[in-house]
Amino acid sequence: MRVLVVAPQPFFQERGTPIATRLLIETLCQQGHQVDLLTYHEGQDIEVAGLRILRIPRVPGVRSIPIGFSWKKIVCDAVLSVKLMRHLRKEGYDVIHAVEESVFSALLARRRGRASLVYDMDSSMPEQLQDGRGWLRPLASWLGRCERRAIGASDLVLAVCADLGDRAEAYGTGTPIRVIPDIPLQSVGPAALGEDLRASLDPDRLLALYVGNLETYQGVELLLRGLRETDASAPIALVVIGGTAPAVTRHRELAAELGVADRVTFIGPRPLAQLGSFLTQADILVSPRLSGGNTPMKIYSYLASGTPILATRIRSHTQVLDDSCAFLVEPTAADLARGLAQLAAQADLRRELGQSALRLAETKFSREQFDQSIREAYEYLETLASA
Repeated sequence: MRVLVVAPQPFFQERGTPIATRLLIETLCQQGHQVDLLTYHEGQDIEVAGLRILRIPRVPGVRSIPIGFSWKKIVCDAVLSVKLMRHLRKEGYDVIHAVEESVFSALLARRRGRASLVYDMDSSMPEQLQDGRGWLRPLASWLGRCERRAIGASDLVLAVCADLGDRAEAYGTGTPIRVIPDIPLQSVGPAALGEDLRASLDPDRLLALYVGNLETYQGVELLLRGLRETDASAPIALVVIGGTAPAVTRHRELAAELGVADRVTFIGPRPLAQLGSFLTQADILVSPRLSGGNTPMKIYSYLASGTPILATRIRSHTQVLDDSCAFLVEPTAADLARGLAQLAAQADLRRELGQSALRLAETKFSREQFDQSIREAYEYLETLASA
């Protein structure tokens, strides 16, 4: 089939949705589909047999587009919509695969009956826009109606987690919903060896590791406060991988203010290929996320490493994790401190949780299962086209 993937993000960059989009594209191409990708002007070109990348024009003054809602993203989405409409006047596709908010542009641009529309639902747009933006709450009802319309007008919805699948089903549109979760990033592309995280640490300390961005919702500030509440003699050193330079500086300053700077090391971003190497060096992997319904992509990589996980007991985590494969705590500094201390003190518990996590990754979140789910979704679309 001829597929147009519309991705309203910088592509390619090593962050959540672009990584998931790359995985989708590679899978579609490997399964014999011809794929065009329409995306922002920013990002690194990748070479995949069967892929052609189409970019919007470079927008003056718009660069370094951040994660999440921003004026830069609004501008780029508007330009993307215009480019999509013009492109579809010239070329036809069997499927338009619209990622996140690009589904609205796809609804306006596609010719009736000419292409099947897939809504790739990586997040709930009403929740994402309202998160931390109280001024948008009066628009909640309208945003919900927009999301319902996008689901109802699509031929197939692919939800990235059970929470989103349930939300899509609740609208009662009758559109088929399939939940296709992310997979461990260790199974995506070649692996590379990262540096020795323990080289500059006290050899008697256990290594707790956080990987991800340093946005507020990730809870790293809470984790630092939790570390302060652990006994200073507790054998724990925290390493943080990821974050922009300003965010790293801000968190370093907080660690100093809290008096834990000697127990925390911020090393900034590292290549995705090194992730597996870093995760297996740790004694404890931490996800102190504060809120949200989407499961963080890193959780699947955490599971596959076989390293015990300490995570907050919120829906983002509990739709994948439970007490048999992770140490779950409330999103408070005191509970994070309790979790760190208990895991540090109990080697048998760490080993048991790590083994259980690895089994879960191997049985439910493999690359083979992802590939098969995409194959089945596109076989359904082929059935629709021939009906």
